[in-house]
Amino acid sequence: MSVNVNRSVSDQFYRYKMPRLIAKVEGKGNGIKTVVVNMVDVAKALNRPPTYPTKFFGCELGAQTQFDAKNDRFIVNGSHEANKLQDMLDGFIRKFVLCPECDNPETDLHVNPKKQTIGNSCKACGYRGMLDTRHKLCTFILKNPPEGSATVKRRNRKKDKENGGGEAGKNDDIDAPEAVDGEDDDDWAEETTEEAQRRRMEEISDHAKNLTLSEDLEKTLEERVNLFYNFVKERKEDGSMDTADKDVLAEAERLDVTAMGPLILTELLFNEDIREQIKKYKRHFLRFCHNNKKAQKYLLGGFECLVKLHQSQLLPRVPLILKDLYDADLLEEDVIFTWAEKVSKKYVSKELAKEIHAKAAPFVKWLKEAEEESEGSDEDEEEEDENVEVVYSPSARELTVETVKPAKREEVEDIDIDAI
Repeated sequence: MSVNVNRSVSDQFYRYKMPRLIAKVEGKGNGIKTVVVNMVDVAKALNRPPTYPTKFFGCELGAQTQFDAKNDRFIVNGSHEANKLQDMLDGFIRKFVLCPECDNPETDLHVNPKKQTIGNSCKACGYRGMLDTRHKLCTFILKNPPEGSATVKRRNRKKDKENGGGEAGKNDDIDAPEAVDGEDDDDWAEETTEEAQRRRMEEISDHAKNLTLSEDLEKTLEERVNLFYNFVKERKEDGSMDTADKDVLAEAERLDVTAMGPLILTELLFNEDIREQIKKYKRHFLRFCHNNKKAQKYLLGGFECLVKLHQSQLLPRVPLILKDLYDADLLEEDVIFTWAEKVSKKYVSKELAKEIHAKAAPFVKWLKEAEEESEGSDEDEEEEDENVEVVYSPSARELTVETVKPAKREEVEDIDIDAI
């Protein structure tokens, strides 16, 4: 089971996940110890060496730690419960993983043992700063820099030279010029190999993406909505929309237009065949609408716009479509009731809005009665309750109301959208 890297974020769609920590107690008496079974996987999700969080546990608990990297065994002496270590891991993540500016976990550590400093850089917001090195773990980090740091690379090249690197490695151990403003060494002046140049170009590209992100967020709301519209349109036109639900949500979050997402999706993904399209794109809309009433209101606004575009086909089917949206868990009862109470000309003309509300009235009535019956019954609810269902007759082109035995609507506390 995975959990959010930043467990203070309760959003189930939070992109950064890590495995829940698994601990196994071994031995007895003075030899008792706790093995963190999946420390390698946890550390990989945090982009940190597995020795760092293990040593952090030792520092916090005042216990000895053991590392057997060859066999993936990371041990803390003593008996410790997994939940206790999981809570302790939150402290490690706050201090040594999350960006202090944006709380994003996509950060890198840059170690300079010469200056006894540990730098921190964020790939998301571009933050660069220094860590407070007073924690005991920092002493361990300074002695054991993460793989890929400038110090480790120089150390490895020196070993290569000592082991017979000869003339080829003659100048490889020259230290790079120290960075200004107290920041740690970077690799910019160190390597001239093709691989190093390729990596630096990728870093420049990532930096450009961060600049683009900042520039996009400085744009007006209308400009950001248009950017999102074009993004969704491109996915639809290149045929990748069916599997792009996560990417679409991520782009909306990037542009800070998540609540408005359903309005755009309705325009681009729905037409007069909306009833079938609701089934096809249910997962896409759930990403936005699940537990987000503001997004559900925008979905209703998009639905009104769609009725305006296909008035002759959709106006008679308004109650059926609303029921489809409700059954797909895209609309909640209270959002529908609030919408039904007031006719708005925000999306369509006042006259058309009144017609849409009038057509929706039988469904809203059924929904209220079903809710009242559900609240009023104590036992044998399925057998005794009766519900009203809106039925559309294509031949009669009109709505009828029938009394039917209810198919009880299951209460789902937490929807697994990926399983849909």
